[in-house]
Amino acid sequence: MPEWLQAWMWGTIAGGALVVGCALAWRWRIPPKVVSSVMSFGAGVLISALSFELVEEAVNGGGLWPTIGGFATGALVYVAANFLLARKGAKHRKRSGGKQPSEQEKPGSGTAIAIGALLDGIPESVVLGVGLVTAGAVSPAMLAAVFISNVPEGLSSTAGMKKAGRGAKYVFGVWGGIAVLSGLAALIGFVVLQGAPGEVVAFITAVAAGAILAMLADTMIPEAFEEHHLLTGLIAAAGFLAAFTVDQVGG
Repeated sequence: MPEWLQAWMWGTIAGGALVVGCALAWRWRIPPKVVSSVMSFGAGVLISALSFELVEEAVNGGGLWPTIGGFATGALVYVAANFLLARKGAKHRKRSGGKQPSEQEKPGSGTAIAIGALLDGIPESVVLGVGLVTAGAVSPAMLAAVFISNVPEGLSSTAGMKKAGRGAKYVFGVWGGIAVLSGLAALIGFVVLQGAPGEVVAFITAVAAGAILAMLADTMIPEAFEEHHLLTGLIAAAGFLAAFTVDQVGG
């Protein structure tokens, strides 16, 4: 299979996990503590992946300074964009409780939530395509991390969307559209960075890592902490170890 097609396929599959989480939350009422537990685990998985799959590989492939610059850039851009979206009503887009505003309470919040969900998912998808550039194959650990973390994202956010009174057409449209765009982001990441210098690849990889860490702190971890408190750290540690084990075994 051509590498560009692999990039598109794996990006779409990883993004499709959002639809899986959406369908589960739409069909059943998932207990808040279960949502919190899965979110905690997913956060730990992503922290492990960005540490060992993204930042470490960026440093090895392009050096320390491109990695530092990219990481800081990714975090700053994400936080700035998230700040603007939060003012439009997307602050609690990953919350499963009743904190998401309805369209009546905050006009335009539906669009802001959709854009925010896209902002959260694109960096993860881009690195799948970049992995094909640097290693010739998608990293099993990174793919597993993105897929595992996307399920609770879709699940938690959909539960909140339902409570805010948003309909099935909007909810499934958001997550289905993001799954498609995730595949395109992975494809673009592969195509654009083919033949690029190691420093450029390292910078882009680190941009994604910085954005992912900022996303975790701003959106996933608050939802994970809301229900479990004392168990959040333990479950996140289990997710970290699971992803680290996959990385070591696969490597």
